[in-house]
Amino acid sequence: MTDACSHRLFFALVALAMAFTAPASLHAQFRFSTVVIDAGHGGKDPGTIWYHRVEKHLALDVAKRVETGLRAKGIKTVMTRRTDTFVELDQRARLANKVPSSIFVSIHFNADGRDFGKNGAEMHYYGPKGLAIARRLDMAFDRSVKLGCRKLVQRKRLVVLRDTKAPAVLVECGYLTNRTNSWLCSLTSHRQAIANAIVAGILASRVR
Repeated sequence: MTDACSHRLFFALVALAMAFTAPASLHAQFRFSTVVIDAGHGGKDPGTIWYHRVEKHLALDVAKRVETGLRAKGIKTVMTRRTDTFVELDQRARLANKVPSSIFVSIHFNADGRDFGKNGAEMHYYGPKGLAIARRLDMAFDRSVKLGCRKLVQRKRLVVLRDTKAPAVLVECGYLTNRTNSWLCSLTSHRQAIANAIVAGILASRVR
């Protein structure tokens, strides 16, 4: 067998192995008793602002709704902030790392000032455990939150994902630069639908 054939056979076997092993890891469930809920930005950091809608306020509103939904299901919660206060990114990660048997969910709203047509929710993750939760959240959004395009995004430099030891995901709940997304996210009923989807995705990620 030539070297070229050997290389092709090797990569074919690797691809076959990945095909058999990936689904189990990507759709894994975890044992956790607590969810650390991180409302993005806050205080002197407003996040993105478009059409008079301020990310830090929307994020905190959704975070509180997620907390209410999880507690109703018997899941303990820890909030990185409960008011309009500024919390450093590394502080958020350190707080999460002090909570045993937990996962970390950070809540944000997106913006792209160069492409106002860009829309939809995005699930950002760091490692394979985060990806597994991101997939569950993505499926929950697909069922009940109609924002348009959805996608999974690997982020290796986000402090709250990279430095959090527990499985972690950051949810971008829609593009405030997109007029339709922005208008929807301003509605209490829509933010409740977002919170319900996040709760459903978290519950689907948990071993019962």
